[in-house]
Amino acid sequence: MKTTTLFLFLAIVLGLSSCGQEPPANTLSDKEKSDGWKLLFDGNSLDGWRDYQGTEVTGPWKVVDGMMEAQGEGADEYGYLSTTDQYENFILTFNWKISEGGNSGVLYHVMERDGYKVPYVTGPEYQVLDDVGFPAELEDWQLTGADYAMHVADPDKKELKPVGEWNSSKIVFDNGHVEHWLNGKKIVEFEAWTEDWFERKNSGKWADVREYGLPRKGYIVLQDHGAKAWYKDIKIKELPRKPEKNVELFNGEDLSGWEIYGTEKWYVEDGEMICESGPDEEYGYLATNKYYNNFDFSVDFLQEADGNSGIFFRSFIEDEVKVNGWQVEVAPPGHNSGGIYESYGRGWIHKIPEGKGDVNMGEWNTMRIKLEGDHVQTWLNGELMTDMKDDLIGSAQGRIALQIHSGGGIRVRWKNFKLDEL
Repeated sequence: MKTTTLFLFLAIVLGLSSCGQEPPANTLSDKEKSDGWKLLFDGNSLDGWRDYQGTEVTGPWKVVDGMMEAQGEGADEYGYLSTTDQYENFILTFNWKISEGGNSGVLYHVMERDGYKVPYVTGPEYQVLDDVGFPAELEDWQLTGADYAMHVADPDKKELKPVGEWNSSKIVFDNGHVEHWLNGKKIVEFEAWTEDWFERKNSGKWADVREYGLPRKGYIVLQDHGAKAWYKDIKIKELPRKPEKNVELFNGEDLSGWEIYGTEKWYVEDGEMICESGPDEEYGYLATNKYYNNFDFSVDFLQEADGNSGIFFRSFIEDEVKVNGWQVEVAPPGHNSGGIYESYGRGWIHKIPEGKGDVNMGEWNTMRIKLEGDHVQTWLNGELMTDMKDDLIGSAQGRIALQIHSGGGIRVRWKNFKLDEL
């Protein structure tokens, strides 16, 4: 009888103590697995991670006692650890602690392109910092939990643990709705790509960083900024894309939502968008200020004078008028209207057969572009011009941009912009 009682007592004590235990680090519970969570760090290796712009881990990151440890050897241009996979909409949770005076951060939607030496030129950052002991004067937008250089963490809700203790953080990105959490409290909330968002971008640190914050998807990147930092329990749950329908690209009154590149003329007249050669007679572009990656888009155009133009997709522009992306040709008869030209180096990747693809000069025409993943289709006045798949197109993202060709004498009118995201 005494033996049975002792076993019962021990069972109760053990059961109570186990209820108070936290789950093992770097693991997923059965419920998390069933809810779609994924573990980004297993506590034993850096599998699933690599250098930013690299293929393996060579930078200052190691696994130490079940923790991902930044060795404190990084700098502004070096020391970034990137996921091998890209993420679009998600909930990301992670635990972290920082060394005295330390600085680190978690970036997301990071893109890798030739010429991009650091990830923060595209990816927003959840700031990780020793707010108290950092050895320099700081702005509010540099403190822990801030959307770096954009949105300040709410000081009334922020409860930061002392240096050496673990903090729990969460980033939510849900189709443009963004939240930053710290130790169970929401400290930042905003909508990306709104008028307010662009005002902040264009008036602060990112005013001259054209592609900052625009990608719809990208890599998650951890920063070693010259101080030791530790991460564990890095978990992500992907959220579904919610495509926007009837996107207003052109309001018929001004060029809101567009950016001019080059010195050629872009203006609005009688509810129509006009592109016209200027005195420099060089290339010019009018690009959306947002990225549109998967869409069904149509626009009416009327060519006057020469009319050599085009519609770029998944594109970006550097060095004033150097365009990177793919162009759906819009040109006089005999010049492949509806065909696809690549600016990266391959040139024409789809030409239109002879006798097709001729616009009606002096009349309104309609160009339709449907883009989903690696599949691109174009129609000119309802007739299918292009139907192809391409890996490079499939891996890209970027803006929609209208072109004025060099040479002068060009004038094209545009109206009836219609876009549904897919």
